[in-house]
Amino acid sequence: MRQMTFYFDLGSPFAYLAAERIPTLIPEPIEWQPVLLGGLFKLAGRSSWALGDDKRRQAGMAEIERRAQSYGLPPMRWPDPWPTDYLIATRAATYAFTVGKGREFTLQAFRSAFRHGRDMSIAANVLQAAQRVGIDRDRLITATNDSLIKQRLRRATEAAFQLGVFGVPTLAIDDELFWGDDRLEDAAARLRRSSERPGNDRDNPVPRT
Repeated sequence: MRQMTFYFDLGSPFAYLAAERIPTLIPEPIEWQPVLLGGLFKLAGRSSWALGDDKRRQAGMAEIERRAQSYGLPPMRWPDPWPTDYLIATRAATYAFTVGKGREFTLQAFRSAFRHGRDMSIAANVLQAAQRVGIDRDRLITATNDSLIKQRLRRATEAAFQLGVFGVPTLAIDDELFWGDDRLEDAAARLRRSSERPGNDRDNPVPRT
């Protein structure tokens, strides 16, 4: 059986688009793995397209809005400010996966941010998203300050980078990486070809980055 992992950061609108589409495009089982995009940037010595040049930022946001519409998703509502620090939210996601609520929390947090425009750097908004999927408020507050959760997230980010993940969303299928919301169709096609050609699933491999 193939090993598939979806790497995401809750501050990434492209990861939000991918999270909404993965269930309809990619068959299970898939591991959803939160990582710190800022940590990946630091390790790779790069920065976000959403910082710095305003024209580039506006063009990127317009492209995301266009994609959301083309996918039949609700109109984007951008948090203000965006981007900001999503460390608490990503720690919360890391904890959510340990109690069997990871995907539910992840989708709720993404939708809170990019459908409702809520700033997920604010702890109250993170707690609200968690409560909506049945995660205990007090336990979540404790978990986001727990050294084990912090360490788990840090190690997941470092391990992802070692595999070649330098941005999100990234879908890893065994040792092949598909970076970007717009690569999900390629990943799905790759899986279909593999299922149609038993024993020959390494045709046209995508190089690791």
